Amino acid sequence: MDRLTRVPGLLYGGDWNPEQWPEQVWAEDVKLMAEAGVNLVTVGVFSWARLQPDAESWDFGWLDRLLDLVHRHGVAVDLATATASPPAWLVRAHPELLPVTADGVRLEFGSRQHYCPSSPAYRQAAVRLTRALAERYRHHPALALWHIHNEYGDHVQECFCPASAADFRHWLRERHGGIEELNRSWGTAFWSQHYNSFEQIEPPRTAPGPVNPTQLLDWRRFCSDALLALHRAEKAVLDEVSPGVPVTTNFMSMLKALDYWEWSRHEDLVSDDAYPDPADPRAHVNAAMNYDLMRSLKGGRPWLLMEQAPSAVSWRPVNVPKRPGLHRLWSLQALARGADGVLHFQWRASVAGAEKFHSAMLPHRGTASRGWQDTLRLGTDLRRLGAIAGSRLRARAAVLLDWDSWWALELDDHPSARMRWLDLLRPWYAALYQRGVTVDFLPPGAEPDGYPLLLAPNLYLLDTATADRLTAYVRNGGRLVCGPFSGIVDRHDHIHPGGHPGPLRELLGIVVDEHWPIPDGETTGLALDTTGPASDATGLALDTTGPAPDATGLALDAVALGAERWSEWIETEGAAETLARYTSGPLAGRPAVTRNPLGAGSAWYLSAHLGADTGPVLDLALAEAGVGAELPGLPEGVEATRRHAADGSQYLFLLNHGPVERRVPLDTPGTGLLTATDLLTGTAPGDTLILAPLGAAVLRLPATEERA
Repeated sequence: MDRLTRVPGLLYGGDWNPEQWPEQVWAEDVKLMAEAGVNLVTVGVFSWARLQPDAESWDFGWLDRLLDLVHRHGVAVDLATATASPPAWLVRAHPELLPVTADGVRLEFGSRQHYCPSSPAYRQAAVRLTRALAERYRHHPALALWHIHNEYGDHVQECFCPASAADFRHWLRERHGGIEELNRSWGTAFWSQHYNSFEQIEPPRTAPGPVNPTQLLDWRRFCSDALLALHRAEKAVLDEVSPGVPVTTNFMSMLKALDYWEWSRHEDLVSDDAYPDPADPRAHVNAAMNYDLMRSLKGGRPWLLMEQAPSAVSWRPVNVPKRPGLHRLWSLQALARGADGVLHFQWRASVAGAEKFHSAMLPHRGTASRGWQDTLRLGTDLRRLGAIAGSRLRARAAVLLDWDSWWALELDDHPSARMRWLDLLRPWYAALYQRGVTVDFLPPGAEPDGYPLLLAPNLYLLDTATADRLTAYVRNGGRLVCGPFSGIVDRHDHIHPGGHPGPLRELLGIVVDEHWPIPDGETTGLALDTTGPASDATGLALDTTGPAPDATGLALDAVALGAERWSEWIETEGAAETLARYTSGPLAGRPAVTRNPLGAGSAWYLSAHLGADTGPVLDLALAEAGVGAELPGLPEGVEATRRHAADGSQYLFLLNHGPVERRVPLDTPGTGLLTATDLLTGTAPGDTLILAPLGAAVLRLPATEERA
């Protein structure tokens, strides 16, 4: 048993910055924490200067007293290594550790994360501090979790100083071996970019024109690895000195800069900082997507919401507060998506510094505030939901996410700069969310066989091994839906020979003759035949009674869709069938959406960016794969997820994100919902659950022999 599992139920608390306050305030804080039901606080995130006043002295006395105090009040500690903000004395002793931009500007002290990831001076000092903390507190009974650094990649994702250049060259040697292999990988025959030695290579600083794209791709890989090396150096110390105490670092949702698949391999517990915008009516959809990723990073294991704002943040141009009920609802949404705890930034509102207007569990007004009442209510809710800890979600659809492909897709000098990974992903995810379908994310090397439906909104960068794996998945009965501009380049960002989509050509049954980007502000029409015959492989009856086709070959009552940003001139091959055709523009009459039966499964291809019109196409694939909603027939705006416990118990979350009351019928035969109990109220809703605006219910379905 690790230390964190000794904290019962769900985790609740937030970042506590006692170094900002006189010690007499601490006693009040822990008393209020107990009142609110707080059982875990993060301590020391930005306390390096307090812990180590200069190179040769330490001040742990205040932290000793603090940890003793919280332990006496039954609160566990997520103890930070405090390495996210190097103190002034270290910066002035080693000014070379400050980061340098691509234009050669050295960034100054006065904010946070002011360090070069490759700086030996920074790394040595950070490891030294980590070891000092670990050796002093490894046996402290309050210690439940180690918290390395804070939000890697938030402010500094790269550095172009000489130390980074040397580190980059070392990384390239490790990756490519010899200089001639690098020349082949980078395609340096183009524009006379050949290198005679690694010493001639520099980071991709600002140049007169376009920089070698493979160099830029390798740079992105290196920058993620350089920050990861810092994390791993600290984790190695913690694992050595204090085994049995789990280690985390707080991720930043779906962050482009860091390959979280690789990072999560070096995490004992995935934790995330999430700040959905209360002014965005669709914020909860993107939040659900990010939470599904956090859950997926460790194969479905519970994760921790490390930070969220109790109300307004302080760093947007306009910082809208969370209206009454929204903080609670969004906290419950994290639990609904697999979190085993809800923490915040911050416990007590700061009176100075850049975040003094950021909301807190204990606002400036104190216990008379609306915010404090929200803190008390949420603490009560989480205590009532303690039984869900350790339970997991089950998904029957998965989305492929590859950071290499993301980085390569968004390089310059492509047919269109409008093809961005998140812009492609979000409409696909939103369509699944609206249909109540729970999804996991998978890395490209994962085996997808356990999922009837696999979605790839974009696979711009794709190696043949992954293509072979996808082909085997489809042949064995899987359904793959692939988005546009896929199968274009290999791991070196070199075009696959033989035309697009390269190694996906046989699987998808199509060839791309030419990419056809759509200018900004324009749309291209499509007609989708939703009545066409299904393949025998689906097990569904063939439809021979649908409406007669028109001149395009599609049914007369085909669904009209609109494409934006992107389209392609494609031709079908082999047994591939056309499900939708373009109806306007230069591609009118040509195939737009196709389906290729292969073995026991099928592969679908969307050659256009359909945006909000993606849903009708996914409906066909969902039906063929037999993947449906977690709870069919939900009213608009109601989210449903289900967590499964090891003993067979189930916990059905029902969240009303809308502004009006919603009624959810619970009398569907075979669901067992009529006997369910709402853990938030302790009552049985009966045959109809009434959800107030921003209301929620967590229905417990008792274990049965079948579920167990």
